[in-house]
Amino acid sequence: CSAFLLFISIMTMFMSGVVAIFEYDLKKIIALSTLSQLGMMMFSISLGLFELAFFHLLTHALFKALLFLCAGILIHGAGNTQDIRSFGGLSLNFPLITVCMNLANLSLCGVPFLAGFYSKDLIVELACQYSWGIFILLMMFICLMLTVLYSVRLTYLSFVGLYGGG
Repeated sequence: CSAFLLFISIMTMFMSGVVAIFEYDLKKIIALSTLSQLGMMMFSISLGLFELAFFHLLTHALFKALLFLCAGILIHGAGNTQDIRSFGGLSLNFPLITVCMNLANLSLCGVPFLAGFYSKDLIVELACQYSWGIFILLMMFICLMLTVLYSVRLTYLSFVGLYGGG
């Protein structure tokens, strides 16, 4: 039963990460990252780390709420569009939102000393101690890299890229 949950959770993290990389709708990207993190929580449960999964749920809820609040402000400020290709250069108009969204994205990626690091790093460390095989570990690290990739892509297209996607 836990092997089945392990496989489903890894596939959920992988597929939602891949889809988030090719998505341009801001709210869909954030929702897909939530799905990916739910896969991480189920991955933790499949390893028997129930308390750690709950801890990741709590930390994830905090920085994900911040991401959705920032997304709402950006959507309103960009003329009610959710397409991140039309954002670009919003850091000049929304410096505080840029800082908040970048902190939430960095926490999502598990950058040290932010909320996401303390829960995600423990899950990764303890998963490396279990002997589920190299495939599971490789897939876990690929899913973690996908999280970083779509978070950096979101930040670049929203705040660094040229206005209007040009």
